[in-house]
Amino acid sequence: MKYIKDFAIVSNERLDDRNVLLKLRPVDGQMPDTKPGQFVQVQAPAAQDTFLRLPISINNVEDGLLWLMVQMIGEGTRAIGQMKEGQSLNLVLPLGNGFSIDEFWNTDSRSMRPQVLLVGGGVGIAPLLYAGRVLKSRGVEPTFLLGARTASGVLERSLFEQIGRVLITTEDGSLGTRGFVTQILSDSQIVELSSFSKIMVCGPKPMMIAVARCAKQNGVDCEVSLENMMACGLGACLCCVEKTINGNLCVCTDGPVFNINQLTWQI
Repeated sequence: MKYIKDFAIVSNERLDDRNVLLKLRPVDGQMPDTKPGQFVQVQAPAAQDTFLRLPISINNVEDGLLWLMVQMIGEGTRAIGQMKEGQSLNLVLPLGNGFSIDEFWNTDSRSMRPQVLLVGGGVGIAPLLYAGRVLKSRGVEPTFLLGARTASGVLERSLFEQIGRVLITTEDGSLGTRGFVTQILSDSQIVELSSFSKIMVCGPKPMMIAVARCAKQNGVDCEVSLENMMACGLGACLCCVEKTINGNLCVCTDGPVFNINQLTWQI
């Protein structure tokens, strides 16, 4: 079920020069059920050139608070990112389908615990924190592979390290392995892809295609969270359609998460 709700800003934490982490509490005290990989549509406050709601991934839900990582790249997101504690935002949520996490449940045997690789690039890491937390709570061993241009772009690093093993690549070599995430995926001494039950990916499309190719070559089930341009967020405007084996589907309603076998990518 979708809700239109007002949320009060509890804190606004600057992550780097253009990303902030908002923590919000529902004004009515009722947090809707959400899944990792889902998103919200946010009404930007007093942004003259922004009349459509803005889609933002759910970064985490914890202690009755909704976390949103906001990249301030336009007038609307800057207005949201500059809001103060005590101010409120109007959200439509939860939207989209989310990652296939329900297939993972607690197991009594530690040796039988499934392993999941979560790969994120840039702000594409946002939904993976929530996914990792839920997976770990269900007895899954999460491994994170985070890619960024430089060390300062590896956001929420310490939070990921509290959940599971973290591998990092930066394009300039300032942190972790120099290069792209595929540098690590191609090195079996660092990551043995065949040991994972599933790979979950979010980030720039070229990166997701490259990871999907590695997953397919190693016979590992893989899901990607697409970041197509959206408008309504409800499947009415057809702005965000993606070509699939079942025809054109709306990323906002049929996604944003798709199994790579559903897509027509040349991998």
